[in-house]
Amino acid sequence: MNKPVKILGKRGRVTIPFEIRQALGYTDNDILSFTAQPDGTLVVRREKLCDDCNEEPAEERTSESLMKLLDALPDSQQREILIKLSVRWAEKENKQKKRRSKNG
Repeated sequence: MNKPVKILGKRGRVTIPFEIRQALGYTDNDILSFTAQPDGTLVVRREKLCDDCNEEPAEERTSESLMKLLDALPDSQQREILIKLSVRWAEKENKQKKRRSKNG
């Protein structure tokens, strides 16, 4: 069996090969956890953050799960996330303003 090989990027990113995502049923917006093993291997698991996930529409479920996850983080991590999201939002707003001024 040929093992897919991927290169870990500068920012610590790696893509899970399509064939593996398909075989495991992973889709975008799945929540994955990572556990380092003593032998140097990494276990990746899809997590379920709520017991009644099938009862709500996917968008509401994702939003509620995300809020629960954020609430469980320490204040320092919540602050860091807030800053990153605020910067990202401001950058998007600036891009939209520039587009509007070019077109209008």
